[in-house]
Amino acid sequence: LVKSLPVWKNWLKRTSPHIQGPRVLEASFGTGYLLTQYADRFQTFGIDYNAAMAQTSKGNLQRRGLTADLQQADVVHLPYASHSFDTLVNTMAFSGYPDGIAALTEMGRVLKPGGKLVMIDIDYPKDRNRLGMALTKFLMASGDIIRDMGALFDQLGWEFQEEEIGGFGSVHLYVARRRGESASHLTQRDNLT
Repeated sequence: LVKSLPVWKNWLKRTSPHIQGPRVLEASFGTGYLLTQYADRFQTFGIDYNAAMAQTSKGNLQRRGLTADLQQADVVHLPYASHSFDTLVNTMAFSGYPDGIAALTEMGRVLKPGGKLVMIDIDYPKDRNRLGMALTKFLMASGDIIRDMGALFDQLGWEFQEEEIGGFGSVHLYVARRRGESASHLTQRDNLT
């Protein structure tokens, strides 16, 4: 989709201003396009359920002279210690996870206190416009699980900001932290990028 829909790249790039380091994990990185946009600035890690995607992404990074620690893993069983990352990036993948609660809980586990989840995914447009609703329903029919992300964040104790960034209001950017964990909880070392 990144290759066939150039607008997709524009959506993914909307994550860049929100990524903080030094340690960044991208969950479900696909072909690694977004990794190539920030891997030179951070200590970068990534997991994808599809082992072939890890190989494709490694090749894409190598062609650009970039490195990241990539591996095959399941988002509900992240192979990292608790409080390992300053930012976790997840784009256009959360609606594909069968268990949203388990995935968001595990994402929260590996984030440092004050760490951010930067997510782009599909949700219903706020104004319920016809084109945005049609796109969302098409993706549901294709197998995506459309969740009320605001309710899920609230249920699991996250505070978040949300912005509709495309797809006639059906593509949303979320920047979230676990409630009560502001950036002021980060140490001086953690604030280095």
